Amino acid sequence: MSANALKGVRNAAMLIAGLLVAWQALYWFVGDAALRPPLATFRYTLNLVTSEAFWPHLSETMRAFAVALAIAVSVGLATGFWLGSHKLSSQVFEPMLVAVYSIPKITLYPILLLAFGLGMPAKIAFGAIHGIVPVALFTINAVRNVRPILIKTGRVHGLSATEMVRAVLFPAALPEIFTGFRVGFSLTLIGTLLGEMFAAQRGLGYLLMTAIGLHNVDLIMAVTLLLITFAAAVSSVLLAIDRRLHRRI
Repeated sequence: MSANALKGVRNAAMLIAGLLVAWQALYWFVGDAALRPPLATFRYTLNLVTSEAFWPHLSETMRAFAVALAIAVSVGLATGFWLGSHKLSSQVFEPMLVAVYSIPKITLYPILLLAFGLGMPAKIAFGAIHGIVPVALFTINAVRNVRPILIKTGRVHGLSATEMVRAVLFPAALPEIFTGFRVGFSLTLIGTLLGEMFAAQRGLGYLLMTAIGLHNVDLIMAVTLLLITFAAAVSSVLLAIDRRLHRRI
């Protein structure tokens, strides 16, 4: 293992140890009314993930999140390449895109419920609208920053619009596009969970909201720990890939 890798592992271990110490100290200060200590939370989480009742909730959330992320990335990339490649379209629609992004998404949820009803479609739609705009905005900026000589070379070779995107724009803009994907991943996950919290009958968001209503601190802590662990692990991997892509520029 290289020195940089060892340093990264050591820093990660120190960060985790510091968080556990802070968690335990906060528990001593707050008490059982709002928190559980780390060891008790880990024990309860292990029991939770080994129970049969937990897996339908996890499966529901993962399916909704996967579909929402696929929609967010595909629509965001298509919008980003379109607006990034056409100056007039960008001048007209990009301000609208930024304006939509500034709207608190929770205000749109009643409209989504009327359009899609309760259940999976509404959760997918709510997760997707959180991720589409950041992916699109990063892609727009990435396409604009592609060196003009590359675009001119593609035109000289008579590439079609689709071939231009596939062979020239996408490879050249990939590092910044991936940054948009990383941001879109996090926001789509948040949107999916929020959708489950407000109008769903299954899923981790529903489980968390039920625990809050029943003041089940153990379940709140366990679900929160699982979500934070998953998000932190995937985000760390995506961040490492993102940095590697940017170092190649």
